[in-house]
Amino acid sequence: MTTSPGPQSGREPTESGRQRQNWVERRRAKIRAEIERNRRGEYTVPTWVLALALVLIVGGWLALIYLA
Repeated sequence: MTTSPGPQSGREPTESGRQRQNWVERRRAKIRAEIERNRRGEYTVPTWVLALALVLIVGGWLALIYLA
């Protein structure tokens, strides 16, 4: 009785395996591109960091006004 090689044999990746590999390759390419942009000086601060800084500054001013 001969059995045909299935997806578990390691010879041919499954569709989900190919999708995962493609996802990993796309993720690595994005990271590589971001590192290259940062090295060229095109680094930008994330929006959430700017929003947090604004909230802290406004909160500090309000605290100074109400506590003084």
